[in-house]
Order: sequence, then C-alpha cells, then structure tokens
Amino acid sequence: MTNQEGTPQAPDEHADLWLTPAELASWMSVVRLITRLPWAVDAQLQRDAELSMVEYMTLAMLSEAPERTLRMSVLAEHASTSLSRLSHMVKRLESRGYVRREPDPTDGRFTNAILLPAGMGKLEAAAPGHVAHVRRLVVDNLSGERLRRLGQDAERILQRIDSPAR
Repeated sequence: MTNQEGTPQAPDEHADLWLTPAELASWMSVVRLITRLPWAVDAQLQRDAELSMVEYMTLAMLSEAPERTLRMSVLAEHASTSLSRLSHMVKRLESRGYVRREPDPTDGRFTNAILLPAGMGKLEAAAPGHVAHVRRLVVDNLSGERLRRLGQDAERILQRIDSPAR
C-alpha cells in the first residue's frame, strides 16, 4: 500500500475490525430485534397473563419435564439465567401457588422446582394469547424455510456464545 505521496505504507492492521456498511446494517437490525422482541413478548404476557416472559418460560419448561420437575440448576441453565436470579423468580411463582421447591430426593444437595396444578392452569390460560402473539410477530412473517434457517442461525450463534473464547 502507498499513501498519496507514493510512500510505502503498512496496511491498516485494524481495517478488519470495522464492519462494512452492509454488515453494520444487518448487525443493527439484529440488535433492534434482540432488544425489542423480548420486550414485545414480555409486554403481552404481562398485560394478558400477569406473567413475565421468564416466568412463562419457566412454567413451560417445567410443564414439559418428567413429573413436571426440574433441578433448579438445570432450570437456570435452560432459562439462560443465574441460579440466584432464578431462585428469586421461583420464590415469586411459589408465593402465587404456581410452583413449589423441595430437596431433590436422589441428592439432597440439589433443590427441585415442581410445577403445581395452579401453575399448569396459569400456563394453559396464558398459552393461546402468547402463541398467537409469537405467530403474529415472528412465525407468520417468515416462510417455513426462512423460519427453519433463522432457528439454525440462532443455534449457531448460541453455540459460539457458549463455547470457550479462542
């Protein structure tokens, strides 16, 4: 590389750090999506079901687990939250009669969260409105193939997030 005077110049060692205009536009769309979509879903659940998105997801994960029971540590991992934050949230769900916590009978060092009938009822009541909202915002806006690819792309990014830095 040479500068305007024709003098040799080292290539810009930081040039690859900047996004191209197309990359920047795509990245900003992703940022807006990951900021606004959870807010939009959470707002609908709060308004229609008096549940946060994380509370809804916790109830849903418990509803799918064997005996509607999961260790708190597993639930925290699935909910992408810390065990401490999950514990506070589960305490709120417990106070509303939706879940109960008890020591894991196979290993008392762990605590299980158990979905109670009232929690299952709350989930079943909230699900139709939640699913309709998710369909309107995401699913119905994409072809089956694009939705499949979006899911694959999201998984690929999550794997990179979860893998140790190189």
